[in-house]
Amino acid sequence: MLPRYLPLLAIAISLASAAHAAPPAPSPFAKTTCAGQYRYHLQGVCTNERDALYWCFTDALVKTNVNGAVTKKIAVGNHHGDLCHHDGRLYVAVNFGRFNDDEKRADSWVYVYDADDLKLLSKHKTPELVYGAGGLANIGNRFFVVGGLPDGFKENYVYEYDAKFRFVKKHIIASGYTRLGIQTATYADGRFWFGCYGNKLLKTDAKFKLLGKYDFDCGIGIVITGADRFLVARGSCDKEKGCNGRLLQAQPDEKLGLKLQP
Repeated sequence: MLPRYLPLLAIAISLASAAHAAPPAPSPFAKTTCAGQYRYHLQGVCTNERDALYWCFTDALVKTNVNGAVTKKIAVGNHHGDLCHHDGRLYVAVNFGRFNDDEKRADSWVYVYDADDLKLLSKHKTPELVYGAGGLANIGNRFFVVGGLPDGFKENYVYEYDAKFRFVKKHIIASGYTRLGIQTATYADGRFWFGCYGNKLLKTDAKFKLLGKYDFDCGIGIVITGADRFLVARGSCDKEKGCNGRLLQAQPDEKLGLKLQP
């Protein structure tokens, strides 16, 4: 018969091991600039969580290393928007129609690319986004697509699809007005983060209950790179030189939503 104290000893050892567990590995992603100039402005960013960044400049899809050096670039149809990475593939919100149009003349899709060589793998129509698909995030094999809205809407919408892009459900965010809907999206640790034009950031739980609305600019790109680690995009355009994109580091802030780091 085992001594009565052995179970307690096992618990103590387990707790001690947890207390001395190695801290999470530092993220390879940090402040960086995408090399090159592009015809149109940056629409979204994502990572493969290892060694690559992906930038969507409306009609150009660009892959870089963590330092922003271009390793692959392809021309794509106008308008490719925000994107996410899952299981070796890139999923991009695409609209070939009109955005934010009261007459619902969008032509919304999700295009899927190989994350290695940027080869187009498949196309999935998302007609539920009648005002234009603009961004997306995923939780495993579920995809959540966001997009534009005409003026006057006092809430936002998120359209959920399964792995084969069969429509599942339309979710409503009681966000109040945001300019032209939602442009960018990311998800981690039970929270969605949505970037909107007009320097507005929305945070919701996994069921789209609004947890915060902040004055913070991430309307052209936001991605979570680790526990309490974010990259947010900035960019500018010049009529002669074209458009550029760069990423800044940010961390969650109770009052500000996100706060830029030095």
